[in-house]
Amino acid sequence: MIGDSIASLSSAERPPSMVGDAPGRVLLFWDYDTQWGTNPRRPQPSTAFANLGHLEFACTDRLLELHDRYGIPACFAAVGAAGLPGARPYHDPTQIRRIHEAGHEIASHSFHHEWLPALSRPALRATLHRSKEALEQCIGAPVVSFVPPYNQPFDHAAGWSFSLSERRAVKTDRTDLRRLCEELRETGHRFCRVAYRPLSLRLMERVLHRDLQYPRRLESISGVTCVRLGVCGFDGAAVALLERCADSGGIAVIYGHPHSLDSGNAQDEAWLSPFLARVDELRRQGRVKPCLPRELLVGV
Repeated sequence: MIGDSIASLSSAERPPSMVGDAPGRVLLFWDYDTQWGTNPRRPQPSTAFANLGHLEFACTDRLLELHDRYGIPACFAAVGAAGLPGARPYHDPTQIRRIHEAGHEIASHSFHHEWLPALSRPALRATLHRSKEALEQCIGAPVVSFVPPYNQPFDHAAGWSFSLSERRAVKTDRTDLRRLCEELRETGHRFCRVAYRPLSLRLMERVLHRDLQYPRRLESISGVTCVRLGVCGFDGAAVALLERCADSGGIAVIYGHPHSLDSGNAQDEAWLSPFLARVDELRRQGRVKPCLPRELLVGV
């Protein structure tokens, strides 16, 4: 396990960042959807990932092996219903417990992978509470972090991020990012991965005809510690973000889906394995420190 791998190192072998303070942090997320995440729950759902829930479990076993090999922790954002007793492809509480026992963080990913912008405040509070409760009973430990399904809501007026698609789809009683964080705070969550994009950034990317990725900083939204998403996958874009984080500090926020480990895209193991090797190399140089969301709450 990751904790055992680090503990077994001698003081001479132990990565420098385990003792000192590294300039950059690396947050790795795996969105553990199971079959709940492939069921259509938002307007005009994509069918590209239909019926991929069965791949989640074998791929997660492989992920645990890879993370243990390099001693790198990750946050697995699990759909709460997956932590209840039941059969695959919708449930596997035993695997969720294994993820937790291996030293990774379990975060909530809502109860049924709902599309949050369409939820009223009572419905939002219900899914947050049910998911947190199911996962905490599953692993026997607090769940303090949250990852929104589909990375939405994007709409966050205070951050100059306006989602016309969300506003068109939900005319009244819409959940935006502020409401989400208010309800997260009320249900005992303390951290949230967010994906809003300020208008100024979107305009700059349009002018330059490319995505602009840079290390993130923590921010507080309605009393919840948040960090904005960076890159999906582990190809050149993720490596470039990692290197920039090692050089200039900040937080590299990178995520994938377990069921995509054999997909042939940027989330494939062919990209992930060398990426983890590079994270390990930079950690041993004292230039980055892999961490978990709950570890970033201290002193925020």
